[in-house]
Amino acid sequence: MTELSRRVVSTDDVTLAVHESGRADGPVVVAVHGYPDNHHVWDGVAARLADQFRFVAYDVRGAGDSDKPRPVSAYRMPHLVDDLVAVIDAVSPERPVHLVAHDWGSIQCWPALTDPRLAGRVAGYTSISGPSIDHAGAWLRQARQHPRASARQLAHSTYIALFQLPALPELAIKAGLFERALEPASYRTRPDELNGLKLYRANMLARATRPRPARITVPVHLVVLEQDAFVTPELAVGAAQPWVAELSVHRLPAGHWAVSSRPEAIAGLVREFAAQVGRPSSNSVPSNVST
Repeated sequence: MTELSRRVVSTDDVTLAVHESGRADGPVVVAVHGYPDNHHVWDGVAARLADQFRFVAYDVRGAGDSDKPRPVSAYRMPHLVDDLVAVIDAVSPERPVHLVAHDWGSIQCWPALTDPRLAGRVAGYTSISGPSIDHAGAWLRQARQHPRASARQLAHSTYIALFQLPALPELAIKAGLFERALEPASYRTRPDELNGLKLYRANMLARATRPRPARITVPVHLVVLEQDAFVTPELAVGAAQPWVAELSVHRLPAGHWAVSSRPEAIAGLVREFAAQVGRPSSNSVPSNVST
């Protein structure tokens, strides 16, 4: 599969590495990876969509071949949204894109869906294992309504608190202890793991403790990974449901890194959802999606 690369400059002069493959004249899929990955996590999905789509995956700031700013403040959510806007402006200035994201990539896409700069420019959003921090914060505040589910999610999220500690996470990563929680991947690098900690430190506590959930009008396809070690199905669905006007849910028996371990399944879901939102009316849920 031929891949073309370009550099895109974001609003704070951070340069992003953007990689394109597939059909040059096809509908555009923009894929955003999570932590501690880089754009290569999408390679299997990109290969399976190359016959129909122009597949765009970029290295988020701090990862891969993109710039790696040093201040934690450079990783705050508004900068991440600016990055996505800059990429979409560069690769598809005239046509709406199909947005697909995983883990932290998915987390940072939620606020972008309500950014006026992207109004009418995202045809549909496939979110995989990355709830909105604001939606999740609101859901956790209602713990009395779902105490067991909330407790289960908090048990899955202890690593977030650990990532806030100074120096200790860095020492664990350098010692290779963090690798035990990850699915093996040859493309991951130690710098990606270290820089990505800043995503958590810049955003998690501030937004989760003072959530500002927003209504989402873009059609959203939620892929719920039933064996996810970090995001429970209860949180994934419960956080999104009250805030998304047009939500479809597909439950997939897979672990957190399904985008690389089950690329054929993820590519099939992206293809079907893109066809759904491309029809004159997208109110119906695809036949293999349960809500």
